[in-house]
Amino acid sequence: MSSASTSICAWLLLLSSSLSPLPAGEPSAPLVEMPNEDPLKFNFHARVRGEWRENVFDFNNRVDAPTDDTWLLHRLRIGLEWQALPWLKLTLQGQDVRESFSDRADVPNQMGAEGDDAFDLRLASLEFGDPQALSLKAGRQILAYGDERLVGPLEWLNFSRTFDAVKLHYQQESWWLDAFTSSVVRIHESHFNTSDWLDGENTRDQIFSGLYFSTTAIPVQTTDLYAFHLHEEGLAAGTDFITLGTRFKGDPLKLAGWDYTFELAGQAGQVRGQDLRAFATHLEAGYNWLQTPWKPRLALEYSYGSGDGDAADGKTGTFQNLFPTNHPPYGFMDTLSWQNMHNLVLRLAAQPHPKIKTTLDLHGFWLADTGDAWYRANGTTQVRPINGSASNQAGAELDFTINTKLTAHLDMLIGYSRFFAGQYLDDTGAGDDAHFGYLMLTLNY
Repeated sequence: MSSASTSICAWLLLLSSSLSPLPAGEPSAPLVEMPNEDPLKFNFHARVRGEWRENVFDFNNRVDAPTDDTWLLHRLRIGLEWQALPWLKLTLQGQDVRESFSDRADVPNQMGAEGDDAFDLRLASLEFGDPQALSLKAGRQILAYGDERLVGPLEWLNFSRTFDAVKLHYQQESWWLDAFTSSVVRIHESHFNTSDWLDGENTRDQIFSGLYFSTTAIPVQTTDLYAFHLHEEGLAAGTDFITLGTRFKGDPLKLAGWDYTFELAGQAGQVRGQDLRAFATHLEAGYNWLQTPWKPRLALEYSYGSGDGDAADGKTGTFQNLFPTNHPPYGFMDTLSWQNMHNLVLRLAAQPHPKIKTTLDLHGFWLADTGDAWYRANGTTQVRPINGSASNQAGAELDFTINTKLTAHLDMLIGYSRFFAGQYLDDTGAGDDAHFGYLMLTLNY
């Protein structure tokens, strides 16, 4: 039997073992009426994106690196959703991703590559019960919470992110609660994509669990409370820490056009054998001209993620960004994550046509502590070696996008970004500006 077949069998055994029938005499989950629409739905997704990048990884005009290049990224998804019974839903989706015409190796996550991942299993889950009341979902699935600053699918990446997970969902009229345990799916170029749950040869044994509570009890806003726990073994004495946080998000339709977001998260535990104490926050305020034709929005944001000033004291203050969707909030060039950073942003958005949305963002970036690294969007890759005597001014970024709905099923996104190098780059090596341009077409059925 092939390794892919063995992995699929293992996944099916995990799925079946995670579900047990209710004891005799106990009430079942509330039943829902079968909708009149077709219980079997197929879905199709195709996306192609051409990218041009210059100096995004080395900020150096004098070196023609493999990452200073143009390439084509394409993604294909085919899936189905089957409401087999009023209380049972099956979801399946396969995905194939490719990178073409690039000088760098087409290996996922190497030198920033999206890479090739031949047709593989992206989603495969069973959902029991009523998702509008009480339900249990087990299998390969998406986890996304809040503004996805800590947990999200990262759809900008070609292969995106999914989890092998078991999730319990309970919902009432004005609030809902999720409880889950999971392990992130790792992309493998040449064999079946697995999480640590399914990879018997992996000694890391990652388990990511959480509780997420959301309520609209305060009518003008959504209020969230969450607790996440990450456990990993085999990484320099292991990792085991909790993240506690809250988020408040105002509704402009109920606040005469004004909106706001406040999020605060703290962490404690162990990271690679070091004691962790860290925190992060995000503040945002904006105004929406809802009655004008273009519906413009002007907003100001500030994000902070703590850093670590002493790498040799057996402690770390670097906020751990977990599994975020970092592409939208901290610049489309993906040069920073929510750790060891200050990010001040001015945002302007407008709709010159009902099917066209434009955005213009101006970011200012500083490191919270130059005794710590500048971390890219993946939270691990360092832009430069640590230099505690360097300036903390990382630079500024300008992002401009045009998003157009060409047809009911076809979207087009055009964007250009420029990174203006700050003093930190000059103090640590080459400090040239970087450029990023792209055109993306997305087809959904």
